Amino acid sequence: MSSFGREPGHALLGPFQEGTVLGLTSPERANALLLGIIEAASSGPHVEPLAAAVARLITDATATDVCFVHVLDDTERSLTLAGATPPFDQYVGEIQLPIGSGVAGWVASHREPAVIVERKEEDPRYMPIPALRGTDYTSMASVPMESGPSGLVGVLNVHTVRRRQFTDRDLQLLGVIGRLVAGALHQARVHRKLEARERAHERFAEQVIGAQEAERRRLAGDIHDGISQRLVTLSYHLDAAGHAMTSDHETAVEQLDLARGLVNLTLDEARAAIGGLRPPVLDDLGLAGGLASLARSIPQLEIELELDDERLPEHVEIALYRIAQECLQNITKHAQATLARLRFRVHRGTAWLEVIDDGVGFDVLPGQPADPHSGGYGMQSMAERAELVGGRLRVISRRGSGTTIIATVPLAPSDGDDPADSDPAGGDAADSDPAGGDAAGPA
Repeated sequence: MSSFGREPGHALLGPFQEGTVLGLTSPERANALLLGIIEAASSGPHVEPLAAAVARLITDATATDVCFVHVLDDTERSLTLAGATPPFDQYVGEIQLPIGSGVAGWVASHREPAVIVERKEEDPRYMPIPALRGTDYTSMASVPMESGPSGLVGVLNVHTVRRRQFTDRDLQLLGVIGRLVAGALHQARVHRKLEARERAHERFAEQVIGAQEAERRRLAGDIHDGISQRLVTLSYHLDAAGHAMTSDHETAVEQLDLARGLVNLTLDEARAAIGGLRPPVLDDLGLAGGLASLARSIPQLEIELELDDERLPEHVEIALYRIAQECLQNITKHAQATLARLRFRVHRGTAWLEVIDDGVGFDVLPGQPADPHSGGYGMQSMAERAELVGGRLRVISRRGSGTTIIATVPLAPSDGDDPADSDPAGGDAADSDPAGGDAAGPA
């Protein structure tokens, strides 16, 4: 027998009438619910254990058969299943719903409850998820979880095997529970974001240190095997030329020619070693000139350029140059592209770097930019380079339609900045592309 059969829905009263607590006629059940919520909220700053406890509490309090707790993810563009009653708890973290998709997505988008009494497959909001076996359940109710000024935190869904006419009282009870736990869930989400950011910084610090040590070893090897050896040989040729000056003029000239060639080769190697530490083109030409030079160094790929001649702080120029360099290397290695577009501009106090290709692309979650941290080391290192200078990296791709990578870095205001300048793209500079390009590719 289902839990609906154990206790009729009449026990749920609301608007909360006199003589009830949380809409429950039984003080014992109300106290148990409150104690359960307090215990769950104080169990620790982690989303999944809290959501699992909430799911159990809700099925007991509402006399329903199953509960799903969907929590807004860190992108705030989709819901992730964070808690569920067995046997569906095995899918925690695996089920995602974009905002607006499915009943839970609709509730998150509209910030209002939804009830389906029967024939849910006929409701345009319903989207079947095979793993959650929606066809096993007849009725469902869904309410938003909101935490005051923090806004939407997630969505609560309850289902019953038997047909159930959910009342306003039922929805009010679900709403109260949702509000009671929303604050704790919000704090857990904040804690998770902070932990993720700390882990990212730790990984980046390790990678930076590792890269520094590798670079030191490489430079030491280059200097020892290249510059040092050639200087030793240069000294030999100069000695030989000196000895031959008085007796063998032709040999002296030959030795001096060899020495001159070694000097030129050594200078080239020294310049290459210095360029590996900091691109000298940035000192000479600035970021726009450096990006143009970078594009010319890849003759096998046609690259369209749209570059503003703006100078930025040194560390920002280096970061954006390296991001562009990594992007173009990835295009030539993996994208199978014939055309790319490289854009750089400064708009409303933000530096924009955009690299678009018409290559093979790759699929990401519908309606969402790819997470740059989920890619390989190259993609992750680009994201971390952007974050290190206070910016962010966005990746937009679709299989067969190319890839767009956008790096944005907010700049410190200067005397010439006018914050009232209008955005020609018609949007906020933090969220719109001032270049107005096609995210799918240049073709």
